[in-house]
Amino acid sequence: MDQIEKTKGLPENAQRELKPGETYEPIMSPNQKYLEATPYSVIMGVLMAILFSAAAAYLGLKVGQVFEAAIPIAIIAVGASNLSKKKNALGQNVIIQSIGASSGVIVAGAIFTLPALYILQAKYPELSVSFMQVFMSSLLGGILGILFLIPFRKYFVSDMHGKYPFPEATATTQVLVSGEKGGNQAKFLLVSGLIGGLYDFFVSTFGWWNENFTSRVIPYGEVIAEKAKVVFKVNIGAALLGLGYIIGLQYAAIITFGSLFVWFIIIPLMSLLFGGMVIDFTGSTTMMVGQMSPELIFTTYARHIGIGGIAMAGLIGIFRSRNIIKSAFGLAANELSGKTEVKKEVRRTERDLSMKFIAIGLFVALAIVFIFFQFGVVHNLLYAVVGLLVVAIIAFLFTTVAANAIAIVGTNPVSGMTLMTLILASLVMVATGLTGTAGMVAALVIGGVVCTALAMAGGFITDLKIGYWLGSTPSVQQKWKFLGTLVSAATVGGVIMVLNKTYGFVGENALVAPQANAMAAVIEPLMMGQSAPWILYGIGAGIALILAYFNVPALAFALGMFIPLQLNTPLLIGGALAWFVSTRSKNEKLNTARKEKGTLLASGFIAGGALMGVVAAVIKFKQSMTIDSEIEALGTGATSEAIHQIKESHNFINAAWADSNAAIWLGAFMLAVIGGYIVWSAMKAKPEEE
Repeated sequence: MDQIEKTKGLPENAQRELKPGETYEPIMSPNQKYLEATPYSVIMGVLMAILFSAAAAYLGLKVGQVFEAAIPIAIIAVGASNLSKKKNALGQNVIIQSIGASSGVIVAGAIFTLPALYILQAKYPELSVSFMQVFMSSLLGGILGILFLIPFRKYFVSDMHGKYPFPEATATTQVLVSGEKGGNQAKFLLVSGLIGGLYDFFVSTFGWWNENFTSRVIPYGEVIAEKAKVVFKVNIGAALLGLGYIIGLQYAAIITFGSLFVWFIIIPLMSLLFGGMVIDFTGSTTMMVGQMSPELIFTTYARHIGIGGIAMAGLIGIFRSRNIIKSAFGLAANELSGKTEVKKEVRRTERDLSMKFIAIGLFVALAIVFIFFQFGVVHNLLYAVVGLLVVAIIAFLFTTVAANAIAIVGTNPVSGMTLMTLILASLVMVATGLTGTAGMVAALVIGGVVCTALAMAGGFITDLKIGYWLGSTPSVQQKWKFLGTLVSAATVGGVIMVLNKTYGFVGENALVAPQANAMAAVIEPLMMGQSAPWILYGIGAGIALILAYFNVPALAFALGMFIPLQLNTPLLIGGALAWFVSTRSKNEKLNTARKEKGTLLASGFIAGGALMGVVAAVIKFKQSMTIDSEIEALGTGATSEAIHQIKESHNFINAAWADSNAAIWLGAFMLAVIGGYIVWSAMKAKPEEE
């Protein structure tokens, strides 16, 4: 096995577009072999998948947040290899991260949909839920996501090199490279990770200052928000600021403009035009539009415009990628028929699993999906065929959408695409005669498979981009990703069952499960013959078509319309900081050095935030267990006041302070401080700096 140079970092052209005739050469040479899938890396990856699947499922269901597992796992992998003094650990660490990161995407796919089965079961006791339904939905969705994505690997990670920012992949790669490289770069990443991690930790866990700045805090801001329905918000998190830095000004601006379009134009306009009306698309709204807050108008109406925009932007992207899709089908057909021409030896770093393997794998996976639907869900041939077609078509079409979203903004709009899937699946099932509780189960299981497939596609393209930058063998990553999917699906299925029996998803002390509750709220009226907000979806689709006509990235804009305002505005600030530090000098090498140092700092912020998110999850878990045991000790006669007092006694956050104007202004000041720190630190970089 060949040695990896300790002093070697990412090449200078790793994150920019290549010049004509220029090639990208990763850290691990394509012409040499390195340790990748070893007993050590596989066992560590499996352990990480189990650990983070359980942790992410609990946190996601308890507080509605799913942390990204890739970065914490990369940090643990680097730490373990350094402690054990392993040599040439880079390739093995990539595999550990890739197997372990299956946890986050499988969890996202599962908890967004499948707990809705238990939520509806509380209302309809005849509705049955089994471990196999949860497990098979997650497993099959994950496998389909992997298989559908592999043919697009070369396009996203190689052909589009330098055109997509890949923010999460950038941060994870910086962790892995710094761990292998050691020295000043590793120390700098550690320091920035501590700063960003502790900053976010103190806000989310202890409420030292408010995590969102809002225009409501300024004079007449509350009046403007309630009367004109105009409000401005910024999340002050270090991780989001770092994410914006890596995304860059162009994409960050498009995303934020999509958000501002919804919050500054659509929402005020709806209040102005329809303020005295009750507009109910789903049978769940009785309030006049003018009585709603801007936030409620967003969740009730405007966010659906974003969903329609994402769906149409996805279809536009699929149409524009038709030649890539056609060539993938052609290659698979040739391999299956034995017509493949003898080709020159493919370089190690370009070696995917064969199209024959993918085609056969898809055939087998879809056959199992059909068997699962027929004998485990609907018990009807027609409904099983319909379910299979819905899963196959939607999962395939939106695989590239999920990958595109991750490549651009690092956030997968999987909940929006799954909501659209649930609506389409419900309409199709109702049209074929499947309604009521049986229809609810069928639609939610279909949604679970598709949701997991899309979450996997988005997460896996991150792994493959990391491997491309570092020089891993794609086929090795792809083979072992199936193991991570199997382990994560089994863990998540068990955790959801246990949490349902322990806490439940309905009732005063039940788990929050916000996404699953939203899915249940959508699926029930559809199966009972009510409608969906097609007008809003159509408006979003029309906006996406107009943007595409003028060559504006429609998906980035639609993501902005869908994701809440406060999560988009810090991206613009971070992107502006990246532009600032990289344009202050006429010396391009100096600008590049400053930009790269800022990228390392931003990666540290993201890594620190992700790692401390895990720490916060552990603290919240212990806190909730203590609260639950004390409430249980009170017995059935416990009053709501006593329960409230127990919860407050274990709450680290002083709500009165955290919600005060002083805490909000302090948050804005702290955002300025860490933004200034990025600029100050990056501007100190020198072209020759190592």
